[in-house]
Amino acid sequence: MTKFRIFSLAKLAVIAFAFLALVSCNEEKTESKISPQSDTNSTPKIAVGISKIIMHPALDTVEYAIKEVLASRGFSVEYDLQNANGDINTAGAIAAKFKDQRPNVVVGIGTPMAVSLAAAIKDIPIVFSTVTDPIGAKLVSTVEHGEGNITGVSDAIPSDEHLRIFKEIAGIKTLGYIYTSNEANSVSALEIVQSAAKKLDIKLITQSISKTEEVKQAAEAIAGRVDGIYLSTDNVVFSALPSVINAFAKAGKPIFAGDATQARSGGGCLIFMGVNYYKVGLATGEIVAQILNGTSPDKIPVKFMNEPSESDFVIDLDVVKKLKITIPESYLLQATAFIKDGKYIEKDKIEVDEN
Repeated sequence: MTKFRIFSLAKLAVIAFAFLALVSCNEEKTESKISPQSDTNSTPKIAVGISKIIMHPALDTVEYAIKEVLASRGFSVEYDLQNANGDINTAGAIAAKFKDQRPNVVVGIGTPMAVSLAAAIKDIPIVFSTVTDPIGAKLVSTVEHGEGNITGVSDAIPSDEHLRIFKEIAGIKTLGYIYTSNEANSVSALEIVQSAAKKLDIKLITQSISKTEEVKQAAEAIAGRVDGIYLSTDNVVFSALPSVINAFAKAGKPIFAGDATQARSGGGCLIFMGVNYYKVGLATGEIVAQILNGTSPDKIPVKFMNEPSESDFVIDLDVVKKLKITIPESYLLQATAFIKDGKYIEKDKIEVDEN
């Protein structure tokens, strides 16, 4: 009886041990199957740093469109969004931060921001955006392709054509121009405007600034000395556009804005004509996507917004009426939109009185 009990207990112990071993084995097999499947389903985050030199509608629009493109391409992105607030020292600090954090790609919106990134970072892809003269800014030596770790999108505008139109429509003989003296983008634009004014026999009166707070005073100082003012793609000046509009409205003088982004915010300029910054952002996002997919920046050409569909031409009919200016029919037909009674209206939704 004792032997039978011992044998039975021993036999039960062996069976229990075998059962536990089998369960353990099955659990290990189950874990080994689940773990890789979990890894496959989890999409790793891509790090992208984006910094703009200053906050204003055009640059904000570019940033938004970049994120829209990457989302549409299926990238799971963790963004580090920075703003230098128009300060070159802050731009340098942001560049140093990106260098230490090492995101997959960094984007510099605005010439000073792009230049700061290029000076600090040599081994992370850099995509510049809204840089008028990338060669003059020494970001690249040719626009046929990128250089080293850098490529991007230019927002260069045909200032000579703008001045020709402004002279024809508003009879401009003396032209005002405000520019940021410590920004390479603005200095390059000034040289283009000077050349165009000379060819068109327009006297150019310039006023330099170094920060946003100086725009109001510069506009007030120049308004009484000119027939009108031309604004190119100067980020600092456009960040204080309402100050320029107020000064020239009081003086009864027209404004030709080479950036159409703020036309949607209520107008105030006789003409808004320039690249569509949403489309600039889309083009920038496409370049970022190419790089994330493995293309080297030095293989990607610098993108220029040369197609008519990539630009906007907006006429403010309220300003036309106030200043008693006659717009030739050819320009009314070319316009993509109008401002009337303070409202932005697409061309196909308005009837324009040519008189």
